[in-house]
Amino acid sequence: MQTIGLIGGMSWESTALYYKLINERVRDRVGKLHSAPLLMYSYDFQEIKEMQYAGRWDEAAASLAEVARRLESGGARAIVLCTNTMHKLAPDIVAKLTIPFIHIGDATAERIRSRGYRRVGLLGTKFTMEEDFYIDRLRAHGLDVLAPPAEARADVNRIIYDELCLGNVTAPSRRRYQEVMAALVAAGAECIILGCTEITMLVGADDTSVETFDTTAIHAETAADFAIG
Repeated sequence: MQTIGLIGGMSWESTALYYKLINERVRDRVGKLHSAPLLMYSYDFQEIKEMQYAGRWDEAAASLAEVARRLESGGARAIVLCTNTMHKLAPDIVAKLTIPFIHIGDATAERIRSRGYRRVGLLGTKFTMEEDFYIDRLRAHGLDVLAPPAEARADVNRIIYDELCLGNVTAPSRRRYQEVMAALVAAGAECIILGCTEITMLVGADDTSVETFDTTAIHAETAADFAIG
């Protein structure tokens, strides 16, 4: 199997899911006691959040690109960035690599298209829901993307940073996400993208009337399949 380089810690709650999901996929596909060969760098997420909210994207890009380069030098044969939001900086990372970068947006869009959907509702951080870097990536695969209105986006973002990234899962927040997803479906969404790697901790297939696409699981499965070859 080929070694995967993971850039994690954004947050560590979801990075732990990546480790579990990748190894479960390898176990199920290969059998015996096989598990995935992985290299991981885990960030102090407080530092990353401060860069995000201060608009210090150039500083974050330089750091992520250097980490990716170090993982490649350490033997990684592909890079997985274990977060949706920081894919804003994917071009900066790719520019430093000679190995594949497994993009979470591409993996998710391909899974959605394979199911026959075109109009998707998107949940994520405010950066993912409001900026072009992620939505345009989905549109490049022929998807029509619906994001929640401003007040709902604020609630979705707050719950991610103030609760899920700290491992806090609460019933009121689950109900709020259910309301936001129901509104997206009413607006025409054929499915829902759980477009932050922590959202899978809070809601899933049983929380909405349409199919959900868990970006954490999809990305981890895609990475495991690459490792297996």
